[in-house]
Amino acid sequence: MKETEVLEALQKEFADVETQWVDDLNGDNHLFVPAAKVLDVVTYLKEAPALAFDYLNNVSAFDVLESHIEVTYHLYSYEHRHSFVLKVKAPRENGTIPSISGLYGTALFQEREVYDHFGVKFSGHPDLRRILLPDDWVGHPLLKDYEEQEEYNGMGTTRPSMI
Repeated sequence: MKETEVLEALQKEFADVETQWVDDLNGDNHLFVPAAKVLDVVTYLKEAPALAFDYLNNVSAFDVLESHIEVTYHLYSYEHRHSFVLKVKAPRENGTIPSISGLYGTALFQEREVYDHFGVKFSGHPDLRRILLPDDWVGHPLLKDYEEQEEYNGMGTTRPSMI
């Protein structure tokens, strides 16, 4: 199934939901869905027999400085051999998105990584805590305006330039 057919199925099923399709010049086409609807949309994509997106490749994020954080979901269907990309805009401060970890076990870790690095919270996640950084780390280091601490527990966090 082509992504345009997946898009048509979604637009039919969620006719009352405001979405935005992006034809990316680099071929990274994607559909923006409201944060409040992402769980419904992903559930439909997984459970509709004609779509059957049974695999979550990746959950990632990107900081759009002074605007929002884009959380990206890469989905794949092994049964139908097609893929689709969803994006959600989350506020930079206290952004919250429903967790899809109940649908895809891999989201348990991927959502924790997005939380750890960007600060996006996933409501309904059973164990949302840092995954790569220590629990007492201050801030979220992949935010574009993040200011790194000079030291952590007495250890320097910067290295001298080798140039």
